Amino acid sequence: MSLTKQQITKFKKRLLAMRDELDAISSISKDSRKPVELDQTSVGRLSRMDALQGQAMQLETERRRDIERQRIQAALERIETGDYGFCTICDEDIALKRLENDPSAPNCIDCQRHA
Repeated sequence: MSLTKQQITKFKKRLLAMRDELDAISSISKDSRKPVELDQTSVGRLSRMDALQGQAMQLETERRRDIERQRIQAALERIETGDYGFCTICDEDIALKRLENDPSAPNCIDCQRHA
């Protein structure tokens, strides 16, 4: 079962919207990833520890957003090359329900289980 042009267009729009949303969130949270000021005269030790922990959590969240951006970009590239909707491992069709759930999914469910 190959995807129709209409379905591919729908998935492309959704992938672009997902990428735009990730970019917007990254932009909003940019300040929370900046280095924490360690001036002991202006902030207490516990406040600095909280700030460092918050920064570390934001950095990890941004790292995960970057991974998701890479998955989205790879899916958009597969759309352009005509490979979208096919498993990158076994080259079989990816189930429509799987793509509806995650349009950036690169593999069919069987290959993903074994990966």
